[in-house]
Amino acid sequence: MSTAKRWSRTGLPAAALAAILTAGVTGSATAAPDPVTDARFLAHLNIADGQRPENIALEPGGGAVVTFAFSRQVARIAPDGGVRVLATLPAPPAGSATPVLTSPFLGGIVRAHDGTLSFVYATGTDDLTGVWRLRPGGTPQRVAALPADSLPNGLALDSQSGLLYVADSALGAVWRVPVAGGTPTRWAAVPRLRPTGFLGANGIKIHNGAVWVTNLDQGTVLRIRLTCHGGAGSVETRATGLADIDDFAFTGPGDTLLAAVNRGNEVALVGPDGSHRTVLTAADGLQNPTSLAVRGGTAYIASGAYFTDTDPNVLTVRVAHGERREG
Repeated sequence: MSTAKRWSRTGLPAAALAAILTAGVTGSATAAPDPVTDARFLAHLNIADGQRPENIALEPGGGAVVTFAFSRQVARIAPDGGVRVLATLPAPPAGSATPVLTSPFLGGIVRAHDGTLSFVYATGTDDLTGVWRLRPGGTPQRVAALPADSLPNGLALDSQSGLLYVADSALGAVWRVPVAGGTPTRWAAVPRLRPTGFLGANGIKIHNGAVWVTNLDQGTVLRIRLTCHGGAGSVETRATGLADIDDFAFTGPGDTLLAAVNRGNEVALVGPDGSHRTVLTAADGLQNPTSLAVRGGTAYIASGAYFTDTDPNVLTVRVAHGERREG
């Protein structure tokens, strides 16, 4: 069990960080009234037990659920930092190899209003790779199969349409799957989603009438417009120069976002015009950040410590969230 610890930034005064996050990086967003008021560790995780958080979804009351990528586990982190494993996914047969990563990989996770969790799992085998579901008090079940040569990574839920969108880091595509399960559709596959050496499409969110996707290798944030019939429309590159970008989360109704820069050990604030600056670093407790989620002005940042190999954790920080919607 981990216990939450209070923590204050020592490298940069809290007022300075508040000014950065409240004002944003461009003049296009109206400054929000909520400053950064606090920063703390929600949980320090047990690296010996394989507790390296890959993705995070928030629960009511200040808790979160996370995926532990290589231990194949879904876990709940309570508001006091306590960790409880909810499920462990089955291991693939001996000799199986997950594309790119070799080891079985448990990636993105989302939570529906009724507490049902959906997450993606890659094993390099046809019988296990795909979208999985865990209902409260139940056991995990695969609800949609994805190709064995895919690497499902990020996952987003469009609660209005009842559709899930999956970022495939190996095949450079976005898959669409009904939240209840069924046959996936290759919704988008363009060069800007492809890997150029390691991983392509990575983090994914539904926001302002579009599917937003990061590309780790290309260091970009993409916006793919949702057409009136739900198809993939025009593709815009909204930010560049973010090498090793992983997941991201919007700070409010506008297009300003926070991005986890994994190997760089940073979180960047990215403005609607694509300009960006670093707002959190290893000095703040980051250990190769993998994912973010924002609710009510609080950002939850999960760090997998994949390269530092020290102190995987979940950190929270207050951020401005009252910006106006651009355009």
